[in-house]
Amino acid sequence: MNPSAFVPVAAVTRGGPAEHPTVESLHLGAVVALAQDGSVAYSAGDPEVPVFARSSLKPLFAVGMLRAGLEGDERQLALACASHNGGAEHLDVVRSLLARYGLTEADLRNTPGVPLGKAERRAFNRSGQTPDSLHQNCSGKHAAMLATAVALSADPASYLDHDGPVATLVRDSVERLTGATIDPATVTRDGCGAEVYPLPLISLARAYARLTAAEPGTPEHAVADAMAAHPDLIAGEGREATAIMRTIPGSIAKDGAEGFFALGLPGGAAVAVKIADGAMRAAVPAMIPALRALGVPEDQLAALPTRPVLGWGQPVGAVAGLST
Repeated sequence: MNPSAFVPVAAVTRGGPAEHPTVESLHLGAVVALAQDGSVAYSAGDPEVPVFARSSLKPLFAVGMLRAGLEGDERQLALACASHNGGAEHLDVVRSLLARYGLTEADLRNTPGVPLGKAERRAFNRSGQTPDSLHQNCSGKHAAMLATAVALSADPASYLDHDGPVATLVRDSVERLTGATIDPATVTRDGCGAEVYPLPLISLARAYARLTAAEPGTPEHAVADAMAAHPDLIAGEGREATAIMRTIPGSIAKDGAEGFFALGLPGGAAVAVKIADGAMRAAVPAMIPALRALGVPEDQLAALPTRPVLGWGQPVGAVAGLST
């Protein structure tokens, strides 16, 4: 990754007058926004910088799995795209998808973990449970990959194998939607065990645009519809992706680890952001100037979630996006 690809995209303020708050820190990053016609409506930094989308690849995986024969209801499809909080409403849907294909929690091969949601994690810890694959936030994607293996009459245990049919088809789906070619030398593993690979930031924005611009009856449209209809399943309470989809009707939003975020708007506009230092607190603020350039109403922008800067337990500053 070329450090010169990144520019200041968000400032952390603490104190000072309201009209000119004191800047404490800066986050560097790259942002790109695509208009409905595919033209660049806004950019900061290098829109071609290769980045890991991490969990933001899940909707692109889901499109490929639908094309390969995966079947499920809308809630199950939403969970295939999710980095869920690990609440009962999430786990029940994961279990239902596994059961639909004659699978169980024991078939999941994702790294054992604890719930991502704060309240869910506290309840989990109080119950004395130990980390498992079901509660880990990627279990919906892994359940869908397992189910796809069954749909293909492949060995379910092979679903994470690099040369297996499931990993191959989701790579093909990512290439098809992004228009980019995955360099085999860059293929590695995400925290959950699925493959991940760096791709140009603008290509990832293009993929999200293709989801929200897709014609009814296509796998892309089905994925976008499932995400927009069930924002609570994509993440959960207290999470930016869920809050954004509730605030901007018809949008699809997905966070990825280490400061990546992608957002598709109805009709095919899209934004992708990568924060260079991996700080998730800067991702949504950094997207706001790009969303403004795409015409998102100011009342919706003002309602987007931000993480407070506290002093003595009280708000004393903010994380704010910087316009280019």
